[in-house]
Amino acid sequence: MLGICYYPEHWPEEMWANDVKEMCELGLKYVRIAEFAWSKMEPREGQYDFAWLDRAIDVIASAGLKVIMCTPTATPPKWLIDKYPDILPVDVNTGTVRGFGSRRHYDFSSENYFNEAMRITEVLAKRYGEHPAICGWQTDNEIACHDTTHSGSENAKVAFQAWCERYYGDIDSLNKAWGTIFWSMEYQDFSQIELPILAVTETHPSHNLAYRRFSSDQVIRFHDEMIRIIRAHAPDRFVTHNFIPMVDTQTDNYALAKNLDFVSYDNYPLGRTDLFFEHMSPEEFKPYMRTGHPDFSSYSFDQTRGVSKKNFWIMEQQPGPVNWGHHNPRPENGMVRLWSWQAFAHGAEVVCYFRWRQAPFAQEQMHAGVKRNDNSKSQAWYEIEQVRDELASANIDTSAPVKTRVAIVTGTINQWVTEIERQGDSYNHQQVEFTYYTALRQLGLTVDFVSTDCDISTYDLLVAPCLPIVEQGFIDKCKAAKAHVVFGPRSGGKTSELSLASQLPPGNIQQLIPLKIHSTETIRPDCSELMSFNDRQYDSKLWREEIVFPETVMTIAKYHDGRPAVARFENTTYIASLTCENFLVDYFEVVAAELGLDVVKLPKDVRIVDRGSVVFVFNYGHQEQRFTAPQEANFVIGSEVLAPFDVAVYKR
Repeated sequence: MLGICYYPEHWPEEMWANDVKEMCELGLKYVRIAEFAWSKMEPREGQYDFAWLDRAIDVIASAGLKVIMCTPTATPPKWLIDKYPDILPVDVNTGTVRGFGSRRHYDFSSENYFNEAMRITEVLAKRYGEHPAICGWQTDNEIACHDTTHSGSENAKVAFQAWCERYYGDIDSLNKAWGTIFWSMEYQDFSQIELPILAVTETHPSHNLAYRRFSSDQVIRFHDEMIRIIRAHAPDRFVTHNFIPMVDTQTDNYALAKNLDFVSYDNYPLGRTDLFFEHMSPEEFKPYMRTGHPDFSSYSFDQTRGVSKKNFWIMEQQPGPVNWGHHNPRPENGMVRLWSWQAFAHGAEVVCYFRWRQAPFAQEQMHAGVKRNDNSKSQAWYEIEQVRDELASANIDTSAPVKTRVAIVTGTINQWVTEIERQGDSYNHQQVEFTYYTALRQLGLTVDFVSTDCDISTYDLLVAPCLPIVEQGFIDKCKAAKAHVVFGPRSGGKTSELSLASQLPPGNIQQLIPLKIHSTETIRPDCSELMSFNDRQYDSKLWREEIVFPETVMTIAKYHDGRPAVARFENTTYIASLTCENFLVDYFEVVAAELGLDVVKLPKDVRIVDRGSVVFVFNYGHQEQRFTAPQEANFVIGSEVLAPFDVAVYKR
């Protein structure tokens, strides 16, 4: 159930045997290798050196450990860049080439790189595909991160023009779909189409959306071919990829994961917490500075599980301070253990830690490892030992599915639309979605993430915080489902080509709740107004819509001036404003009670996860907390009293 990321090429060969001996002592089973080792494998074109890798695999296997082999395609070597300079991507914000010197320096539209990446993948797959020590494969590494989905290169432009011709068929259809009559932007031929970058002011939203669809397809094409090659030469081995789900890939994650056996995730709660919660005041943020927000890791865990519709792996787990955040605090003692158990609670089958030993050189020398660079043991070592022992004694089946009656409806296209048409600079799609998610989690509800293409028939509550484009197929599913559906503001108002719905927003959603949006306003974050619900006052902020509807629709909440802010018709709710977490908690509690969902009122910073017959409880707080377990609870870890940063697990 535990693993490690290891870089034998970074260390003297005489250290390897003792390293794997200690890995076994720590209770590790899986060792991921080689994702950045292309220049070591092929120091010159066509001159391969696999002898060191063969020996490393043999040393790992001799200790009974299993190897996860990676394709090294996230770091094309310098000789390859020199031979094919068009491999390097072009920055879409500046138009300059993004040069060699770090990682992920490749353009998904470079046919030269596509061919070379598939070549090295096939060489590796043929050599190691049936090696008995290799249990599975990881493709590339954190594909499309560092804003590498999009490129402003000539290769990308030519490929985009061809994509547009395939997608629209003829230029008149494109002009009509995009509405290029505006600002005299009509095209006479597909060869005239530029990339929607580096213009004087904003570029056409439909053009932007098409470019993002194209860029996503380029990533998926690259990834799918790599999977195909591995499967052709590595039978009976799993193939996975270490995602940073939804937002960072700028790609349709559901399509990207379609051909994988399962999805993996790289969990760095502190580095990402600092970036994600920069809007928080210091007083709000400081309690989570060394722990991460109670729902932030689980937000990504549940997304990861949803992308592949099954359990997942953690391929990289933060063991200490990282080097790449705006600020890089150390975890509180106990948090590496807590994050590990939290991953298992939300559907992880394996947790691998990054990395075995802190590197004394290069870009990540300030990134902690399970061991320090002098080979001494870091704090993470002792917490992993505790996880190892608890896993052995608790006898928990980490392959059991996570089942829930609640789902958030999401998708990358929601992100694309809100980035292209900002309308208000304070609107952040991910933060909006997270606010809905944390409200549900504060009620003890376990949450799935689904796309509009998924089966929704098993859920009682569906929540769509932001769904600008709603196709008829999803509306039909909602009509057939038993679920109560909650739509957030900005839902349903756009066509598939990012134009306004002809019947006014919320477009097709009017088939579920007969209301129309007459106007939309966005307001500054320091200018929020009041909204009333059940005789209590809440915030209405950032994004506000004027909704009108017949008397058959109920007004659930009102703006400060008495106009409706939240409406309900039968089993559909429409929330017309961004609002505060407190409102969402209170409203979802009412809906959950109506639906017969088990709500658990938890102390602040305590979270509970139900995974079949096993219940996990986590205390992110700096104070001791108590919760009440059912009488039949059989505690296998901890008790009803949770120390700071503590975990309890009981079976029913």
